[in-house]
Amino acid sequence: MGRRTARGAVVAAALCALVGAGPGAGSEAVAAQDAYTYDFAEGAQSVEGAASTTDAVGLEPGGTYRSTLPVNGRLYFRLALDATSNAYVSATAVPRHGTTVSSSDGVKVAVQDADARSCSYDSTRFGASRSPHPVAAWASRVTDGETTACQTAGTYYLVVDRIDSAGSSSDDWDLELTYTSEPGLVNKAATTAPESPDDWNSASPDPLTGDAVRREGGAGFATAAPLGQGVWRDDITPGQTRFYRVPVDWGQQLHAVAELGSSSSGSGYVSSALVMSLYNPARGYVDDESLLYDGRQSSAALDPLPPVAYANRFGLGDRMSGMRFAGSYYLVVHLAEQMTERFGAGPYGLTLRVQVTGTAQDPPGYLGQSVPRDTFAVTEQDRKAADGWTSDASAGGTGDDRADGTRARDGDVAMRVVAVSGIGAGSVLVLGLGLWTMIARRRAHHA
Repeated sequence: MGRRTARGAVVAAALCALVGAGPGAGSEAVAAQDAYTYDFAEGAQSVEGAASTTDAVGLEPGGTYRSTLPVNGRLYFRLALDATSNAYVSATAVPRHGTTVSSSDGVKVAVQDADARSCSYDSTRFGASRSPHPVAAWASRVTDGETTACQTAGTYYLVVDRIDSAGSSSDDWDLELTYTSEPGLVNKAATTAPESPDDWNSASPDPLTGDAVRREGGAGFATAAPLGQGVWRDDITPGQTRFYRVPVDWGQQLHAVAELGSSSSGSGYVSSALVMSLYNPARGYVDDESLLYDGRQSSAALDPLPPVAYANRFGLGDRMSGMRFAGSYYLVVHLAEQMTERFGAGPYGLTLRVQVTGTAQDPPGYLGQSVPRDTFAVTEQDRKAADGWTSDASAGGTGDDRADGTRARDGDVAMRVVAVSGIGAGSVLVLGLGLWTMIARRRAHHA
């Protein structure tokens, strides 16, 4: 994947416009590259995975890290865990532009103790679309289960593998790691998960109707666009992945439908043309749905999910155990590269119908705060951003939030400056230096 961000491309285009240089053929290359760009978290620390536990570098709770996953080989990272907290580590694998993947290719993660016993493990594959895009898998060490394994304080290891890479490109993948800590409970919780349909409403509500509100998705978990209940509209191009986050509180249920608009050209069909995946606040996989596309509009809906409850973690399957805490749940939508060959380069219209039902309940009695703070909670700011809130100084905002709930990016700031600047050629260099200085300060502030 190219390292150049969309932010840099926009500012560069703005400067070219000032000096009278047209975008030229290079703009098409930048646009194609942007479709594959993944937004890593700003300030993520670069770490190198070790080939042996002996040399494994330590990860800290609340940390976000960047690394590289080789096509063959196993990476180890070290965790220092206490005897009460639950630790969740997620690995997002990001294939680079131009790579080839098979349906069974993907990423596998595990947390192991000092005697190589697995506390948990998980894997995520690309599936039938065979289209490269970011995929995430998680593993954990929990202290609230009935098993006696992995309960003591001590040194543990995160193990990351690329799986079933035969028939795929041999290039390395970029990797983003997050480590989230959940405190223990004041009192022991029930260890029996609710069962469907007797214990929760397993019926899907009627999809929402009405005019859609435009909301541009992010290019990574860290820049996921907030969505609340409503009908949302976006554009997506083949090979692109859009990220959205939906606040879901304790006791609430999430329902989501993705629709791909009709095409005016092309023929044939693409199986698994669009994939919508759901990840929980710790970036743990919950569920996914895909749709077949033949040029006519088509939709995919997540199967009914249980209300968010602490006891869900003791249930069977990702769809139950993944809905174990409140917070921002991530809808990740990918459009297969193969769409270009059959129906053109797009962009294609994407509609998301999101519903959050049920009354928010009190959280469980935690002993302390999660790390990062409020990961497993829905704050008032989360709700306002999801519903389309413009911040102001009195609300503690920076003034850079748009009415649609997304944060104005550095490139947008640059374009605003360009739009209102009536300057001569002699001032171009001064403006350019000013733009880059402003961006550097903003990035340092948010790091």
